[in-house]
Amino acid sequence: MSQVTDLIPHRPPFLFVDEIVSESADGLVARRTFRAEEDFYKGHYPGAPITPGVLLCEAVFQTGALFMARLMAGQATKDGVPLLAKISDVRFRNPVYPGDTITIEVKRQESLGGFTMMSGQVKCGGKRVLSVDFTVAWKTPDGAPAA
Repeated sequence: MSQVTDLIPHRPPFLFVDEIVSESADGLVARRTFRAEEDFYKGHYPGAPITPGVLLCEAVFQTGALFMARLMAGQATKDGVPLLAKISDVRFRNPVYPGDTITIEVKRQESLGGFTMMSGQVKCGGKRVLSVDFTVAWKTPDGAPAA
């Protein structure tokens, strides 16, 4: 997990990437296993738990953040954090259950004016779970202490 936590500021219980599987110049693949004891399953849906779609999206965004961190390595702007600027065209196809391991893939579409447009998808057992398009900016958030 240190390969993940060394690159992005997210930490449990709000870290939804376990490991980086592979990477290329235009994308990154990661993996996450959802454990039955995770707190959100107690309320989503009791007796028949499924992983909330918003957390699956967050897994994609965190994978995008990992890609951006690798992309920014060694550059003067590396002190910032990846911030979502836009989310569009989210499509959910299949549920994810406690104990399932997902594969998360992000690909850079284009970069323009400080923004990076990306696409992402989640698969579980070879089936597509979701797809989403999103835009990320690398910034130092307002109110954050300067490094």
